[in-house]
Amino acid sequence: MPLALLAAVSCTEKGVQTDLNFFNDQVLYCKTVKKLNDVVLQNGFPPMIASRNYVYANIAAFECVAAGDDNYLSLAGQIKHMPAMPKPATKDIDFSLAALFAFIKVGNSVTFPEGSMMGYYAELAKKADSIGMSDVVLKNTIAFSDTISTSIINWSKKDNYLQTRTAERYTVLYKVTGRWIPTPPMYGTAVEPHWREIRAMVMDSASQFRPTPPPVCDTANKNSDFCKAMMEVKTIGENLTDEQKHIADFWDDNPSKLNVVGHISFVTKKFSPPGHWMNIVGIGAKAAKADFKTTVAAYAETAIALFDAFISCWDEKFRSNYVRPETEINKIDDSWHPYIQTPPFPSYTSGHATNSAAAAEIMTKWFGDNLSFTDTSLLEFGIKNRQIVSFRAAAQEAAMSRLYGGIHYRFDNENGTVSGKKLGELIASRLKLYKGDLTAKK
Repeated sequence: MPLALLAAVSCTEKGVQTDLNFFNDQVLYCKTVKKLNDVVLQNGFPPMIASRNYVYANIAAFECVAAGDDNYLSLAGQIKHMPAMPKPATKDIDFSLAALFAFIKVGNSVTFPEGSMMGYYAELAKKADSIGMSDVVLKNTIAFSDTISTSIINWSKKDNYLQTRTAERYTVLYKVTGRWIPTPPMYGTAVEPHWREIRAMVMDSASQFRPTPPPVCDTANKNSDFCKAMMEVKTIGENLTDEQKHIADFWDDNPSKLNVVGHISFVTKKFSPPGHWMNIVGIGAKAAKADFKTTVAAYAETAIALFDAFISCWDEKFRSNYVRPETEINKIDDSWHPYIQTPPFPSYTSGHATNSAAAAEIMTKWFGDNLSFTDTSLLEFGIKNRQIVSFRAAAQEAAMSRLYGGIHYRFDNENGTVSGKKLGELIASRLKLYKGDLTAKK
């Protein structure tokens, strides 16, 4: 919705009259998250780094909300390593605008190119002035949001991300049976093999939700669990229905797909899985008619789930280093190709299954298990909508999409879903962002 069309009315936060209620709009917050989503997309961030982009920006926004409303509880202390957040020095603050400013500044800090979000920041500041917000309130709002942004940025720098930029590269072992090797057409190097070393938000350790080991890669025995799972991928891939193709395309979420046409190659970009789920939070919040504060809180907790889910999943991926279906199927049929492109990292477990199941538990916590809506996230990429009957059902479909796409075995998806659901349940139980009864908000 264009900024000019949003209504502006007076409001009170913590008993203090702010200038206008213009910025206290959940659609505007969703638009702001989408701005960061677009930056992440254009720069081709892999999904685990994208999850980091979203989590710190959304936490910064939520901390501004919590500072302006005693019904919401700071995450400081609930996330064990998160420091106490600065308190507002005055009540003459528009806390909704502060949340937007903090989101933008932190989002700008954890992405590149530098300054990519600041044009939008200036647009909101100009809008505050044009609708008549007093200079005092605007100045106080900026000053307070800056204290939150600085605290979150400083905290983010201690999560081991910078250290992993120079960590040892993954060693490809081509002659080890059952071990992952790069796949066509990219033959890309393993993405983020040290991501399990990133500091988690809520999990006690990266291996807390370690799944059962995958079956031994036994291609000699046609009755082995592995051979049966491999042949299932092959058979399904050769007999896909239009509905299965749509599911695979809809949940593909490949941030950088390499297309090869004759002697020409080019990259197309889409949202990665956390970007897709960030969109779903916004669409779900609108369908649930959630207010600004509820929307911010739901985004923040979902982003936390996605962030920890990638750490958990990557812990297993680079423990088992499991071979992709495409590699083994091509040994018996070199003409076989998966319906969607195999991403450059080990197979077990499915990242889609893990992060989708974790996110679904959090969104169910905030919006309930019976919220039905249309997911329009992929229209901008020419992929038709899908109906979401519940968040958990969407997570199950996202997991199955990887089997239809030909890039995961069924056990990748099923065991990833189990781990992700357990992680989501842990986060939902440990974190309390709202003092009251959430069922009253649904």
